[in-house]
Amino acid sequence: MRINKYYLAAFSAFVIWGFFSLALKPLHDYPSLDILFYRVFYATGLLVFLNFIFRNRLVRANIQVFRELSITDKTRFLTLTILGGFLLVFNWFLFMYAVNHVSLQSASFAYLICPIITTVLAFFILKERLGWWQWTAVGLCILSCGILSYGDLHGLVYSLVIAVSFALYLISQRKNDRFDKFIVLMVQMVIASLVLLPFFPTYSGPTPTASLFYILMGVIVVVFTIVPLFLNLYALKGMNSSAVGILMYTNPLIHFFLALFYFHESINLAQIVSYGLIAVSIGVFNRG
Repeated sequence: MRINKYYLAAFSAFVIWGFFSLALKPLHDYPSLDILFYRVFYATGLLVFLNFIFRNRLVRANIQVFRELSITDKTRFLTLTILGGFLLVFNWFLFMYAVNHVSLQSASFAYLICPIITTVLAFFILKERLGWWQWTAVGLCILSCGILSYGDLHGLVYSLVIAVSFALYLISQRKNDRFDKFIVLMVQMVIASLVLLPFFPTYSGPTPTASLFYILMGVIVVVFTIVPLFLNLYALKGMNSSAVGILMYTNPLIHFFLALFYFHESINLAQIVSYGLIAVSIGVFNRG
């Protein structure tokens, strides 16, 4: 695979997400739903501010482009954008719950499955072509996941739901390519906020008072939400969903090393073998 600006954008996004647990773990005493509320609401406010204050001319230009679209193209854009907002909210909640209330490794396993699902879905839905090396890499990934999931069917099913939601997000946004990605991200965050807003009065906990919460939330919103999501959407302009999906393995590999060396979670031989196969599969996929 040729390394270009789209490749570097996708790789950077998943490297950033790989360190997400460093900001999330200190918030384990807060309900996952509260973290989701503040993450989405803060990200939405910041994106709206940045777009309408500093990128107002581009926003107006994109609105004009939307007005000139046919009814079919307008419907397609709105459907894909709304779907993306829903999928992000669902995926984020399940991931944060897994990190703070199950284990970091369980969250990582979801993103071990996700690239395989993304690659296969891209092949069947988007008709993306895969060469012999790519299918070999997919086979190695399936083998590694099979080893890792042995004896933990419940965890596999739970991780599968997280993985499918993000895979569908990548697939849907690969086809959503008519507008500025930063504006698309803003619209998706607005949609995510509208989805969550009715639940906030009933399901939110007491208003956090610790300054650490707001500091870490700022880091999560800027560093682990807006920046990598924009890089991811930008990468999809110039890369196949399957290629972006395979690069996603960078994320759980970092999780694995953090769990082992920083959080000191127990690691068994099956996990070591599985993650080793994943590292090999990334090299094999990129060779093609």
